[in-house]
This record gives sequence, structure tokens and C-alpha cells, in this order.
Amino acid sequence: MGSTKQLLPAGGGILLERALNAALGSDLDKVILVLGHQAEEIQWVLKQAFQNPKLEAVINSQYKQGISTSIRAGLSKAKNFDHVMILLGDMPHIKSSLINVLLHQYLDSRLPIGAIEVNAKRSHPVIFSRKLYVELERLCGDVGAKSLFEKYSDQLCLVEPEDYYDDRDIDTQKDFREFKDNLED
Repeated sequence: MGSTKQLLPAGGGILLERALNAALGSDLDKVILVLGHQAEEIQWVLKQAFQNPKLEAVINSQYKQGISTSIRAGLSKAKNFDHVMILLGDMPHIKSSLINVLLHQYLDSRLPIGAIEVNAKRSHPVIFSRKLYVELERLCGDVGAKSLFEKYSDQLCLVEPEDYYDDRDIDTQKDFREFKDNLED
């Protein structure tokens, strides 16, 4: 990307704020923001969001070792909860209503894993029950929980968004330019 993508300007704030505000505005009981690179600067920029008692930050000092370390860092602060939802801060189109639809349909299903389904494929956000915390803690390297989705494919609650959902993330300058162009429309 060439710069810290969480801090990129996006619609009157920064890119990370879009997903964070959606999470804070949802029915989630707690929001744990996992920060790695430039954590202090991101916290400073988001200082107003930290006034929300629902929000807590955890610093992942091992972020260079991959996404599994961020999952474990977040999970370390969520052990008192029966379920954990993973949202990505570089997916700027997540809305509170999408989070709520996933949360409530997943809880109603009583299955151990839930995910949004877009165009017949699994997407983020995703949610896991406490039954899978030990397996989430065992993840290593730059991998997410794809292996758990494969292992428990028969115990998966896939939820279709009620409205159109653009599940693209921002990984490159081109992605960011396209996102910004669409914001201005």
C-alpha cells in the first residue's frame, strides 16, 4: 500500500473509522480494536471513539507475524464472551445493520460459526462460538480462520445481507482510488 491504510482519509474521517463506527453502532456488546503498526498514532486519531465505553484497544506487538496474531490478541480480551465476531478494518462498506443481521441470524442458528455470504461465497464479517476459541488460539502465521470454515463446513451459518453489500477490502492504491471515486459519486 505504501502507507498505513487504516489512516487513509475516507469520507470525513479515516478508513478504519468506517468499520469501527459500524461496530460501535451495532448490537455487539463489546468492540475490541486490535492495533499493530502505528498503534499510538491510530489511537490518537481515534481518541473521540475511545470515549465510547463499548470500545477497548489491544496492541498486537507481534503484528508482523501475520493475521493469526491479531486474532489471538483480540481473543485474549474477549474470553468472557460466548461469541466473537471478527471484522476487518480495511473493509469500508461494513454497516451496523449488516453486523446485526449476521449476529442475530447466527445466534438463532445455534451453530458454532457464522459468516456473511456474498455472490455464493463466504465473506467478512465472521463469528465464532466459544467452542472454537482454543482452535482460534492455535492459528499461526499470516492465516485467518479459513481452516475452521473447512473443518466445520457442516456447522456453518451463512447469512445473506439484506441490502447490497460491497465486500471488497482495500489492499492497494488502486483499491483505495476506486473506493474514493465511489465515495464522491
